[in-house]
Amino acid sequence: MRSMSEFPWPPESPTATEVRQFWPETVAALPVGTHVTGRVIGRQRFGVFIRIEGHANAVGLAEIGGMPHHMELPQPGVEVGGLVVDHADHNHQIKIRLDEWMADPAGGQVSV
Repeated sequence: MRSMSEFPWPPESPTATEVRQFWPETVAALPVGTHVTGRVIGRQRFGVFIRIEGHANAVGLAEIGGMPHHMELPQPGVEVGGLVVDHADHNHQIKIRLDEWMADPAGGQVSV
């Protein structure tokens, strides 16, 4: 059974069991401050899920709380980059602040 069955989850995405099994390796490979790239695999009102390039069993989450108000969440399939800002041990997610959110195009800076 795939995780988060309340919305479509791409078939090539890791299962919840795989993500949990490889969590210690994922955290070691992606410490806070690491820049990552990946593809948006899911979009919800609270943020986007990201398949992190080079880490088949890792799932990233960029939450809407880190997004400037005038921007929109990227669509599924879009390639994104960002900074690892936290590890959510309770649900095995890598929290990411997207590059486009860190420098506000309107002129202000968004805090990391």
